[in-house]
Amino acid sequence: MAADTDFLDVKILGREYRIACPAGEQEALQAAVALVDGKMQEIAHKTRNTVPERVAVMAALNIAHEYLLARNAVAAAPGFDTASAKRRIEAMDTRLDAVLAQAQLDL
Repeated sequence: MAADTDFLDVKILGREYRIACPAGEQEALQAAVALVDGKMQEIAHKTRNTVPERVAVMAALNIAHEYLLARNAVAAAPGFDTASAKRRIEAMDTRLDAVLAQAQLDL
């Protein structure tokens, strides 16, 4: 790993993960972890499903759906800096992909 990469120990749905994180991005990654963990907790509670892989897939689908709705709303908003919003959304998408890929490896 590059010298400017740190590792973060996080907990998602009660399981611990060590995730690579670029220097200075810890706060953003913690926010992503909180989002994913919250969505997984919500789905596990609503469905009473205890299979982490199924809960993760459902959480990913819910987050993707919310993301697409937000992206479409941003694109439709007049006078909004869509290029900046698109970059931020793509960065969030990349972070979520990394978290979910790591979670898949640990399952």
